Amino acid sequence: MTDPERRFEWRSIVLIAFLPTLLFSIGEGAIIPLIPLAADNLGATLAIAGVVAAMVTLGELVGDIPSGVIVARIGERTAMIGAAGVAVAGLLVSLVASTPLVLGVGIFLVGLASAVFALARHAFLTSYVPLEFRARALSTLGGTFRLGYFVGPFLSAAVISVTGSVAAAFWIFVVGCAGAVVTLLALPDPEATFEAVRRSRKSLTAGERFVADEATGLGATLARNRGLLLRLGSGSALIAALRAGRQVVLPLWAVSIGLPEAETAIIIGIAGAVDFALFYTGGQIMDRFGRLWTAAPSVIGLGVGHLALAFTHDLLTREGWFIALAIFLSLANGIGAGILMTLGADLAPPGNPAPFLGAWRFTNDSGGAAAPLLIAGLTAVASLPLAVGVLGVLGFVGAGALIRYLPRYSPRT
Repeated sequence: MTDPERRFEWRSIVLIAFLPTLLFSIGEGAIIPLIPLAADNLGATLAIAGVVAAMVTLGELVGDIPSGVIVARIGERTAMIGAAGVAVAGLLVSLVASTPLVLGVGIFLVGLASAVFALARHAFLTSYVPLEFRARALSTLGGTFRLGYFVGPFLSAAVISVTGSVAAAFWIFVVGCAGAVVTLLALPDPEATFEAVRRSRKSLTAGERFVADEATGLGATLARNRGLLLRLGSGSALIAALRAGRQVVLPLWAVSIGLPEAETAIIIGIAGAVDFALFYTGGQIMDRFGRLWTAAPSVIGLGVGHLALAFTHDLLTREGWFIALAIFLSLANGIGAGILMTLGADLAPPGNPAPFLGAWRFTNDSGGAAAPLLIAGLTAVASLPLAVGVLGVLGFVGAGALIRYLPRYSPRT
C-alpha cells in the first residue's frame, strides 16, 4: 500500500476511531474534578478524599491486567460497549453512595472501564498506523482524551449551576457512555473497515492479535526487560505519576482553599483547554526532533508547577496563583501528549510488540496509581502543600532518568 493510500485511510478513520473515545472522555472529564468534592460532601477528610480520587488510577492499574484477555476474546467493539456498561454501574454506585467507601468502590469501577477503553483503541492504532505517523496518531488519541477533559468540566459547571448538586454532574458521564455505545453500534467497526488491517492477520484482526499477545506473559516480560523498565521505565512512570497527581491535586487544592464546586470545574476546564490545544504540537515535535524534546520539558514543567503550587497555599492571592499554576501545569502536560504511548511503541520489539507494551503500560500505570495514594498519605501525616512539594521533586528525578536513559534506549531520540 502506498503512502498516499495510507494517508487517505488514516484521515477517513478519524470519526469512527476517535468519536466513541471522545464521548467517553467527556463524561470522565466531567466527574474527575468533582470526585474530591463529592467525597468531601460525604464527610471525608482531605486525605480520604484524596484516596477516593486515587481510585480512578488504581482501577486503571488493576484493569490493565485482564483487559488484554477481555478485548482479545470478545473483540474491541464489544469490549468497549461492556466497558461503558461497567462505567455506568460504577456511576450508579457513586450516585447512591452514603459513605466515602461506597463512593470509592464506584470510582474504582470507572477506572476499570477506562483501562479497557484505552487498551482497545491503543491496540488498533498501534497495529494500523505506519511508523512515520505514529507519534501524531497516538498524540491525537491523547488529544481526544484531553478534549474530553476540557469539555467535561464546563458541562459539570453548567449542571451544578442549574441544579446546585455535585451528584447531578455524574449523569453527564452516564449520557457520555450511552452516546459511546450508540456510536459503536451505529458506525462501522474500524478493524473491519480497512483491508490493510484485515490482511495483516489471517485468523484474528490486528487489534485482537495484539491484545491477545499483550495479555500473556506479563510477569516474564517484566523480568526480561527489567533493566530498561527500571531505568527508562522509572522516568516514564514518574511522568504518569505527575499527570495522575495533577488530576488529584487541583480538585483537592480547590477544596482546601474553599473554592465553590462550579468555579472549580470552570478553572479546571480552562486548564483542560490549554492542555488540549498542544496535543498535536507535541506529536510534531516528537516526529521531527525526537522524543526527548517533549518528554524532558514536560516532566520538568510538571515538577516546577507542583513545587510552585506548594508555596502558595497560605497566600492572600492564592486563588489567582491556583488559576495561573493550573494553566502552567496544563501547558507542561499538553506538550507531552502521547509521549508514553509513543515511547512504548518505539521500544517494543517490531516482530512482537504486544507483550512489551503490556509491561510498559503496567509500569506507567503503577506510577499513576502510586502518586494519588502518596498524596493522600502525606496529606494525612503532614499537609497537602508538603505532598504537592514532594511530587514536584519527583518530577526532577524523572527528568534526570529520561535525559540519561532515553538516548540510550530509544531509536527515535
